[in-house]
Amino acid sequence: MKIGILGLQGAFFKHQQMLNSLDCENFIVRYPEEINQCKALILPGGESTTITKLIDRIGMRQQLINFNGPIFGTCAGAILLSETCDDERVKVFGKIPVNGFRNAYGRQIESFKKEIKLSFSDKKFPAIFIRAPKFSLINSEIEVLSEFENIPVLLKYKNILISAFHPELTKDLRIHKYFIELVEKS
Repeated sequence: MKIGILGLQGAFFKHQQMLNSLDCENFIVRYPEEINQCKALILPGGESTTITKLIDRIGMRQQLINFNGPIFGTCAGAILLSETCDDERVKVFGKIPVNGFRNAYGRQIESFKKEIKLSFSDKKFPAIFIRAPKFSLINSEIEVLSEFENIPVLLKYKNILISAFHPELTKDLRIHKYFIELVEKS
């Protein structure tokens, strides 16, 4: 099982550290042809308009759209996986039937950390929200794995997992472990 981590912008090395801690084979994806080597992908947080430009500049968009393996998107990566985005500069992939709203919790200075409940664990998770998006569901098949103030922040749809927050910036491996289990089942 080889998980590729999109390494164009954002906290991709933090995701790699999490996967390394879980002894999961992984590599940083920087070129379109490398997507074919992946069983699964992680699209990290960062800045969604910048990531959009970089994906198009290197000609990776079609490979990402065509990729059918499990994908985990955090923050900006989650926005890219959405059906729609409130910012026309962000070209989404339409992989998960949600509407994405950029910076919905405020600007960088309004970032925060909150303990949230995960549906698959009894212990709360230290979620870090940095210019975090919000998502509105447009399909009843989406499984809400966590909420913050009654708003979905961790969602699963088929083999796609998205989070509005940054689990890679914590030392808590549970969400990455959950994704690895999703990959193993697919």
